[in-house]
Amino acid sequence: MRRSTTARRSSGNARSKRVLAVVGTLAVFGGIVAVTQISSAHERPTGTRTRAVSCVAPSPGATSPSGRGSTTRTWQNGRWVRNHWGDGQMSVAECQNTTAGGAGAGATTVACPDATGQLQQVPAAARNEVDRNLALLQRQIAEANRRLAAEGANGPDFVNNAILRPLADKRRAALNRIATAIGRVAQRPQGLDRLAECALAGGNNGGGNNGGANNGGANGGADNGGANGGAGNGGATGGNDNGGAGNGGANNGGNNNGGGNNDNGLGVLAKDCGNSRLQAHDGFQNGNRCVSTAFGEVGAAANNPSLLITQFPGQVQRNQAFTLRVTTRNLVRDRFLAAGKGGYYLESSLLNDQGLVRGHFHTACRMLQSDREPPAPQDVPAFFVATEDGRGGAQPDDVLIQIPGLPQSGTAQCAVWAGDGSHRIPMMERANQTPAFDVVRIQVD
Repeated sequence: MRRSTTARRSSGNARSKRVLAVVGTLAVFGGIVAVTQISSAHERPTGTRTRAVSCVAPSPGATSPSGRGSTTRTWQNGRWVRNHWGDGQMSVAECQNTTAGGAGAGATTVACPDATGQLQQVPAAARNEVDRNLALLQRQIAEANRRLAAEGANGPDFVNNAILRPLADKRRAALNRIATAIGRVAQRPQGLDRLAECALAGGNNGGGNNGGANNGGANGGADNGGANGGAGNGGATGGNDNGGAGNGGANNGGNNNGGGNNDNGLGVLAKDCGNSRLQAHDGFQNGNRCVSTAFGEVGAAANNPSLLITQFPGQVQRNQAFTLRVTTRNLVRDRFLAAGKGGYYLESSLLNDQGLVRGHFHTACRMLQSDREPPAPQDVPAFFVATEDGRGGAQPDDVLIQIPGLPQSGTAQCAVWAGDGSHRIPMMERANQTPAFDVVRIQVD
């Protein structure tokens, strides 16, 4: 028996309805907030903290649903937000273009108002038609970006007449079909046609003036936590050079972070990496390393973060787009250091002035091969994204995430879990508190 698509139920077979795993789940509407999404970068660097010269295909689940680049900007809830796919990892085409001296990730792209965030309640009878057209809107943007990359050099008049205007016409038709589908079974939404017009957004145009403050303010900055994990974007605890010498070895953990003999009489084996035989962790996603970054600040129990999946489908078709809603409490979603750029386990946990954790949350869906054996932990998920939108506080609020579809039939485990600025699950004051995560299962036919 599956859970309702409109609400959670507390009774029933727990195994068939939720799984307690440290892989939380997703999000869907709420105050309809603007979201920044960052997909996983499972690929590891090739011995450097800077962009690799060799161009490696992103791992599964790490590409933008719209087919756009590793960093894209969308208009949601009255502001621009940045979407970081591949956790900042470039696609092969972007990488080749960049190493050849092209525009790369900073190239101009098409930016369109978000339609999903305007559809707070979609009747079940209209859901399939709405989802089809929402997916079509994304494909239209992807096609416009492909044309822009190939023909944009023809000049602004060409771009406006041959790309932007036809795109607006196509979007207007799709938005009208969405309104009509809803209008057949409920009150027809008004004003969707105003979302048809799109504009150009250059990779360098969204910095502090046009996207910075709205996307996490000074805390997120133009690069949203990539190489800017230094003093200006996270304080002294963030390390200066995004994981340089100050992050490894004894300098950021050694005597200063574990000194003294205060082990509470428990025979503590280690408090830092001073005696570890492993190589120092450098902020990238590599195992068999020792992390010297201090745990950082932990809040009071009543201020510890919590979240819950509050809406999700019980069943979807393969490659069918769907949305999930998550409600967070005590999580200020304004801090994200891209793991693909060396921000993993790099920064200590930080609290804001109200004692609330600063960070973001992750969303993942993976297909389960068995309901009696845990899945292989190293496998990459079918979908992964991290969400940072500059919102969140002591009161519960909701976030929407649009999943473009899952390609494989079976049981999907979709999860959401909170992270601090460097992707660790936030600490709790007491050992018997439940961390901020949630999981649901969805049948994919």
